[in-house]
Amino acid sequence: MNFTYYKTTKKDKFLKQELQNIVKAKPTLHISQTENRTIEGFGSCFNELGMKALNHLNENERRKILDQLFSPEGDCRFNLCRMPIGASDYATEWYSYNENENDFDMERFSIENDKRLLMPYIKEALKRNPNIVLTASPWSPPTWMKTQKTCNFGTLRWEDEILKAYALYFVKFVEAYKNEGITIHQVHIQNEVVADQKFPSCRWTGEQLRDFIKNHLGPAFEKHNIKSEIWLGTINAPEPYVEWLEDYTQDFDVYAGLVLRDPEAYKYVSGVGYQWAGKNAIQRSVEAFPEKSFIQTENECGNGKNTWLYAEYVFNLFRHYFVNGANGYMYWNAVLEPKGMSTWGWEQNSMITVNSETKEIEYNPEFYVMKHFSHFVQKGAKRLTTSGVDSVDAVAFKNPDESIIIVISNKNDKFRIANIEFSGEVFEVELEGHSFNTIVLK
Repeated sequence: MNFTYYKTTKKDKFLKQELQNIVKAKPTLHISQTENRTIEGFGSCFNELGMKALNHLNENERRKILDQLFSPEGDCRFNLCRMPIGASDYATEWYSYNENENDFDMERFSIENDKRLLMPYIKEALKRNPNIVLTASPWSPPTWMKTQKTCNFGTLRWEDEILKAYALYFVKFVEAYKNEGITIHQVHIQNEVVADQKFPSCRWTGEQLRDFIKNHLGPAFEKHNIKSEIWLGTINAPEPYVEWLEDYTQDFDVYAGLVLRDPEAYKYVSGVGYQWAGKNAIQRSVEAFPEKSFIQTENECGNGKNTWLYAEYVFNLFRHYFVNGANGYMYWNAVLEPKGMSTWGWEQNSMITVNSETKEIEYNPEFYVMKHFSHFVQKGAKRLTTSGVDSVDAVAFKNPDESIIIVISNKNDKFRIANIEFSGEVFEVELEGHSFNTIVLK
């Protein structure tokens, strides 16, 4: 069996190593041949401020970054990406596709604003990989449809004509993007359903999600022959500040469980998207509905400092989601200006930063965390069961080409030896302090 090893440390970025010793030591990490859930892909979210950052660069430098992110031969090889329906908190300004009050027939629906920054970003990615699966969710409905006429805070007005119009809003969105040559593969009902925030947001209960899907959105997609999948997402519960969610341990029951136990809603829902505090619910959802798909929809986004310590935390997020049944993992903003300031005042991390004045490009630690997974783990891979002392820092996959991918971190200050056992052989690997490592067995 051939053994190839790649590492990233604070000093050395993504070096290929020759440390393939076959030993007889007691293994500390067992890689079983038991196959678990199928991996559908990796990616990030398209936002206006990301394309704004890329536009600071000349054409060659911009092309290089886009190739690294989206080309099947690139560093990250993204094939599962997300976009907002209307403005996210990383749009240059807040907007929806129809701010014409009482336009229930969506006659004045328009995606014209997207053609400035968002759509060019998406089209650049699709040039490199036309097979990207594109998911989409609104941060806020049009303001006239909400209990408070503002992008931030509030809920959807629960009136029949509003609900029918909002379902039509989704239909118009999918059709408008199709007319631009862009397929929307998945529609998620709402970004962060329990968020009542100062950025574009809209709070939903599980009962509202269930009833909107089965009574309005599902039938509207059928009526208009919309092929996009409907997803229950993005679920960010439990959150301690949500006073009306009295029992935080029951978040599965008040969202995924409540919706998917209803046969009429169930038939329309292809999967569930979880992010942030939703990581505490994914395991129960996967166990209850293993036939559905589950993806992590937004990497937790730090404080704009892009530290190595936070990258180690992000590695743990990757592992947590995959071990608990996620089929895919999406980063938040792949590219931002330094410190990554949002339109509402939160500095956030990104994989790459572009300085608007100096044009300097910096590849942050989380770029390498993503690369250690997405560069090697192919679409269609199966996660393998791991056990042993070092399994808490590792996750393993079997690719369609039969290669075995082991991604392991060492968060300690010192060197550590990992003895990895697979198929009767034990491999000794020296893990440098504070390192990310990918091992490929063929």
